[in-house]
Amino acid sequence: MNAIDNSKMQDRDISLGLLLDFLAGAKDSPLVFHYDGRPVKPGYHVTEVKAGEFAALDCGANPEAWREIFIQLWDIDEDDRTHMPAGKFHAIIRKVTEHVKLDGSARLTFEVSDGVRPMQLYCAAMPALLGGLVHVELAPRPASCKPRDRWLKEEARKTEACCRPAHGKDACCA
Repeated sequence: MNAIDNSKMQDRDISLGLLLDFLAGAKDSPLVFHYDGRPVKPGYHVTEVKAGEFAALDCGANPEAWREIFIQLWDIDEDDRTHMPAGKFHAIIRKVTEHVKLDGSARLTFEVSDGVRPMQLYCAAMPALLGGLVHVELAPRPASCKPRDRWLKEEARKTEACCRPAHGKDACCA
């Protein structure tokens, strides 16, 4: 199968490796995920970490293959807990790697639920250290038409290449 390499992440995505590299430099700082306009509750848990390899056919009949890491967050208040330190999150992921092969370059998806509402899928932005806290913004992972997305990206590339300063008679912009 000649699959399209869909491991190329969207501009808004980060990989597990990028997240862990950032957290390694801020191990004592509380790790706060933000979604739907609010932070996770201080008692949140990492309830599951999954690694998947996928093979699919998109709506344009293009075969695709990619790796993805899913981290499940249970957004609850528990006792008088504070947000877990970045180092604890890092240690949880390290423990998972003793049992599950995690590709640090794989697409990273967060599954978040409060235990009442259905789980929702989110992609993570690059973390930021703000006021002593590590902030990770989670954005809903939208559905898309991959052939259309590839076409739009190619059209944007053509437009960008076309509209650079003209040199000689090969200029395509007026």
